[in-house]
Amino acid sequence: MSTVQSVDRALDVLEALADRGGEAGLSEIAARTGLPYGTIHRLLQALLSRGYVRQESDRRYALGSALVRLGGAAERMVAVWAQPYLEKMVALSGETANLAIMEGDFVVYVAQAASPRRLRMFAEVGRRVLPHSTAVGKVLLADRPDAAAVLARTGLPRRTEHTVTTVEAMLAELDAVRERGYAVDLGEEELGVHCLAVPVRDGGRVIAGMSVSGPVERMEALDRDRLAEGLRRIAGEFGAELSPPR
Repeated sequence: MSTVQSVDRALDVLEALADRGGEAGLSEIAARTGLPYGTIHRLLQALLSRGYVRQESDRRYALGSALVRLGGAAERMVAVWAQPYLEKMVALSGETANLAIMEGDFVVYVAQAASPRRLRMFAEVGRRVLPHSTAVGKVLLADRPDAAAVLARTGLPRRTEHTVTTVEAMLAELDAVRERGYAVDLGEEELGVHCLAVPVRDGGRVIAGMSVSGPVERMEALDRDRLAEGLRRIAGEFGAELSPPR
């Protein structure tokens, strides 16, 4: 096996673990990657020795702590790269724009561009929230095949009187998000605040969510479909920058 091929296959194994929620057995990795068991075992031994993978007591494999340092550095760089696109969203909407990702079962805000208006919304960078009550959370969940399992783990606590609080209703909402290509939070996380979010795709995968949020009166005055179309275009440009060369 060539060095380049080994690196490529090791990355396939790490991505297989990530796709399984960070933990998988040998057979699950084989099914996801199509690699022979012997090859996977050799790659896992190398990744184990560097701390990029760890083995649990039940013999399953999980992503290791060495990835935290890489992930933190990558997250900071993505926030820097996102800034001009977030500023385009502010110019389009007049409202604050945010970039968020999923970490485990939580949504984390990683970058923001503030509205120039005196009354404006803020989602503190680094803030962690549950996905069911936010627009960015919904676009991220909508791409997850395990969305129902995530919701079962986190629950759907009521944030306001408008929060969706049942798994069935949220799964129906996620179907609507996939169909129309954007998500809304209509006072579900905070009363008086509306938000519209679109997915950022790296190829076919949703890797982040971008949103604009503002006071309900100003957000309702915007043409929602036109705003969503503009945000999708900007998010598409950002996703194209992040996507690896083909």
